[in-house]
Amino acid sequence: MKRIALFLVTNLAVMLVLSISMSVLGVGRYLTANGIDPVQLLIFASLLGFAGSFISLFMSKWMAKMSTGARIIDPQAPGNAREAWLVDTIHQLADRAGIGHPEVAIYEGDPNAFATGAFRNESLVAVSTGLLSSMNEEEITAVLGHEITHISNGDMVTLTLIQGIVNTFVIFLSRLVGYFVDRALLKNDRDSVGMGYYLSVIVCEILFGVIASIIVAWFSRQREFRADAGSARLLGARDPMIHALARLGGLEAGTLPKSFQAAGIAGGAVGALFASHPPIERRIEALRQMQP
Repeated sequence: MKRIALFLVTNLAVMLVLSISMSVLGVGRYLTANGIDPVQLLIFASLLGFAGSFISLFMSKWMAKMSTGARIIDPQAPGNAREAWLVDTIHQLADRAGIGHPEVAIYEGDPNAFATGAFRNESLVAVSTGLLSSMNEEEITAVLGHEITHISNGDMVTLTLIQGIVNTFVIFLSRLVGYFVDRALLKNDRDSVGMGYYLSVIVCEILFGVIASIIVAWFSRQREFRADAGSARLLGARDPMIHALARLGGLEAGTLPKSFQAAGIAGGAVGALFASHPPIERRIEALRQMQP
């Protein structure tokens, strides 16, 4: 809750600073005189920008189960010794991290794992059959420590809030530019906006959306470094995570649904700027440089 409150306050502060800046520069008066209230537009953009992000966050566990076909393991009655070990290991790591025991799931697929959920104490950790069959127990434990660290760090919530903030400014700035083009450049003096407004908004949403994706991807890469380091701290050694990453680097990582790619232990993208995960080599090097 502290993390959510901090980011909401930050977003409100940014909105306030932007509103004051527009008033000082006269932009607010110009827009108001020509039919647009920038404060109302900013509030509208904020509501719209955060709505989709939070809906996705609160539905994330359900969506993950449905999209991957993940099967939840009953902690009181695991199906076999392997499932019992998996549940016990995740629960031990959760206890060390100071969070509630997450749901544990297995899904069919190539090597990968992910964590998701709106709350630290009501999360989900899912592991693929490919990862379980291709790694030894020490390496699997390191991967699980990585996912537990994502949960304890509140990464899912933080990424959602960052996405909400950038969405807000994409919506707000796109409409601001569209209105300027329609009124100032195309000299539309009708009561309603013209085609120039709608075309400008579409183009700007695409362009600003690309920039927003770069910002979100950058944060996603930083959180992967933190989760790797968190796994090393939970296990009390860097080598298990280094070995797990090295093993993963030699495997064909499983593809997750697009909405969960950033949550996986490994992921890819077209171009480094849009990648949700850093290269395996950089992650291993960062771990080697950690203080023992």
